[in-house]
Amino acid sequence: MTQGRSYSNDAIFAAFPLGGIGTGTISLGSRGDLRDFEIFNHPAKDCKLPFSFFAIRCEKEGKVDTRVLETAPHPNFHLGRGYHPNRVAGLPHFKESRLSVKYPMAELEFLDGTFPLEVSLSAFNPLIPLNADDSGIPAIVFRYRIKNLGGETAKVSIAATMPNIHGFKGFDCFDNYRVVEGCSNTLRQEGDIKGIFMDGSLPKTALRYANNAILSREKDISTKLEWRKTGWWDGIYDFWDDFKDNGRLHDSIQGRQDNRIAPATGAAIGSLAVHKDIAPGKEECFEFVISWHVPNRVKGWPPYEDDEKEPLEKNYYAVKFADSWDAGQYLLSNMEKLEKTSRAFADSVYGSTLPEAVIDAAMSNISALRSTTCFRTEDGTFAAWEGSHERQGSCMGTCTHVWNYAQTAAFLFPELEKTARLNEFLRETDDTGKMNFRTELLFGRPGFDMIAAADGQMGTIVRAYREWSLSGDDAFLKKIWPKMKLALDYVRIEWDKDGDELLEACQHNTYDIEFFGVNPLTGILYLAALAAMEKMASAMGEDELASDYSRRRELSSKRLDESCWNGEYYIQPSENIDEHLYQFGKGCLSDQIFGQTLAYVTGLGPLLPQKHLKSAANAVFKYNYKTGPERGACLQRLYVAEDEAGLVLGSWPNGGKPKFPFVYADEVWTGIEYHVATCLIYEGLVDEALAIVQTVRERQDGYRRNPWDEVECGFHYARSLASWGLIPALSGAQYDAASDTETFSPRISQDDFHCFFSNGRHWGMLHQTRENGKLNQRIEILGFL
Repeated sequence: MTQGRSYSNDAIFAAFPLGGIGTGTISLGSRGDLRDFEIFNHPAKDCKLPFSFFAIRCEKEGKVDTRVLETAPHPNFHLGRGYHPNRVAGLPHFKESRLSVKYPMAELEFLDGTFPLEVSLSAFNPLIPLNADDSGIPAIVFRYRIKNLGGETAKVSIAATMPNIHGFKGFDCFDNYRVVEGCSNTLRQEGDIKGIFMDGSLPKTALRYANNAILSREKDISTKLEWRKTGWWDGIYDFWDDFKDNGRLHDSIQGRQDNRIAPATGAAIGSLAVHKDIAPGKEECFEFVISWHVPNRVKGWPPYEDDEKEPLEKNYYAVKFADSWDAGQYLLSNMEKLEKTSRAFADSVYGSTLPEAVIDAAMSNISALRSTTCFRTEDGTFAAWEGSHERQGSCMGTCTHVWNYAQTAAFLFPELEKTARLNEFLRETDDTGKMNFRTELLFGRPGFDMIAAADGQMGTIVRAYREWSLSGDDAFLKKIWPKMKLALDYVRIEWDKDGDELLEACQHNTYDIEFFGVNPLTGILYLAALAAMEKMASAMGEDELASDYSRRRELSSKRLDESCWNGEYYIQPSENIDEHLYQFGKGCLSDQIFGQTLAYVTGLGPLLPQKHLKSAANAVFKYNYKTGPERGACLQRLYVAEDEAGLVLGSWPNGGKPKFPFVYADEVWTGIEYHVATCLIYEGLVDEALAIVQTVRERQDGYRRNPWDEVECGFHYARSLASWGLIPALSGAQYDAASDTETFSPRISQDDFHCFFSNGRHWGMLHQTRENGKLNQRIEILGFL
């Protein structure tokens, strides 16, 4: 059982994203600070909404102590204007903090012997396998636990503060918050739920229309609906004096002198405080929910020339919830069920006997699904960028050759993957069988005008098989089956024009270049596609077609092995490798085994001689897993430091490196590291696999990188979702939807083995023990579709 990793407040890059699938996120930093407000349908790294913080006031034994519930920011006075007041850097803080995460739950302890109370925070957003809707709520729970260690009763107030986000337009050159005119905050109460609802005057169909809310079920609250706007920083002065006075908040225009209020053109800051008396030795909980509603997004992949004039559509969450109050109220009203199930998920995964690094990798990268990399259209279709740049998405189109690697959603939220497959086959595959590898037709725009991606198209066939085999959804298969046959037939139109079952023509691939001639990347993916189509043809009652796919697979496997096997691993044979730019030739390509990884995870078994596959996987580890000095010069993008280890994408242990090799050969991508580790596990090379995984997670240490954000071409890069494949690989889990049977064959210690599992119908735990020499397996079902 693992406790999850912890990060001190000096781990400056540790920022835990909180939010639902398709809703955007707000990150909780290791200091307890809120940062990266990525809730506006686009990335927003380093975006800090003004005066977004929690504060505490304690009155005990005649003394008053009032502080921001954060540790102090790290000294960085190399700033053009100092710290802006809206970051409250100058208010009293705590000395130290420690952030611990058992995804999706974050726990933060404040450590300061000068404060008279013990203070900690729990923060989470529901995450429930097989329930994408309840895992897609645009709201966060913040629950502060305050313990009075002794002495007298403590009078405690905690205040939550946030600006109205309606019409948010960014910041000016002085870091001042820019919003439209007409923002307004109102007090609202429904049943036992009370809070501040922040809205404005824009039409609800406008791109910048938005609202947000601070809600609580606590009995004793006070509010300051809108801070003073008389000029300069009067608002924070007024709030802080008011809060320090007795912990209770008052509206600025009530019971105060000099009530001049400027026109409502600036930020409408609102605060809600909860008040409790805590007896000696007792603990009390202060619960808040922050929610948001930014319903309208550009229909497609912005930015376009003028986003304000582009067609819009609603986010899927905006179809479910009328506004931010509705979302927050839903979360509070269903808290017991949502939290219980979310904690059951976390406890089951972290309670397994899998290696800690594997759990850390699989769970931490779920964050990519909840980042602005991913979204859901109005009808619920899952769509995604490859990653996220600082202010806009990176590489549009739910790119098939990148999302091929992702496994997380397939096992935890298969309905999302099924919507993507329906789109890829029913919309993006034309009547010749060509599949656009970046989706545009989904948004009513012209199809992506580029040649097909051989690896993306073959892999998408395999992923469609995965979705069907995990769910047993025959209706899903019947919908896409005609287009799936066309997609496979396209091989003979575009890549195997001589019909010898080897892909030899120009093959666009995930390295953003083309391979020429037979090669293991696309060749093994083709074998996996044939194996998948064989099984689906049988299920569709097309036995003759299934036999033909089987014959072609066996022939292709034999010829690929004869053409590419060099005695140790698979190469790209060529008499003149420099005839075309960006090839790999005699090199050892980490992705040579990717098609086999995908086949293993989807239950298709070995596609080439088993001894050769094991040798090839071992060669990838032997030659491509390197420490910094071993890697030599990197003339491409650098993702690892000289003192760090990592798996490069390619190497040439036997010479023969092309003059200009494939363009990312020297780089280290975490998604490739995870899929190679997954294949190594299936080949019985568990120690080698774990060495790779341990290396990746040591790099994501909070000091150099964010533990919940693995970067490739952008933050929260989709390929990192390959990490979930480690779990079925180590547990040997295999689901048969036809008989609704899950079988296991663990590849690590079998005497006392406990592991999470999930498929398209249910999720739970495998418990395997040995008693009196007999191996016993027990399945505990924790959740259903």
